[in-house]
Amino acid sequence: MIDFARNVRLWFAPQEISEEGGTPDYRFSLANERTFLAWLRTALALIGGGFAVDQFLPDLRWAWRVGLALALLAAGVMCSLRAVNHWVRCERAMRQGKDLPVSRFPALLSIAVAIVAVAMVIVVLAGWEG
Repeated sequence: MIDFARNVRLWFAPQEISEEGGTPDYRFSLANERTFLAWLRTALALIGGGFAVDQFLPDLRWAWRVGLALALLAAGVMCSLRAVNHWVRCERAMRQGKDLPVSRFPALLSIAVAIVAVAMVIVVLAGWEG
């Protein structure tokens, strides 16, 4: 828990990361940043999908529409927060010469998106009318 709190603090003070360990090859730091940006693009797509479900499927039963929209929005929020946390953890690991951190988050996000997709298939097959 202490490590997580330190990582959260580093989200807002990334210059402090440079005080840890040695400077890694810039190519690795830039690759870490590109990965961070890819996670943010994924988060934006999930958030956009949540808004699209809510706004463009007015004939969908309210509970389904709101449930699917909130699931996508929540996944987008989690993805955006995970992006910055993963960036900090990887940057620290590279500077300290440690192995890059592993995470279950990609698998959990994939399962969540698959569940939402299956729910949407069920809704489409069952019809949109409430």
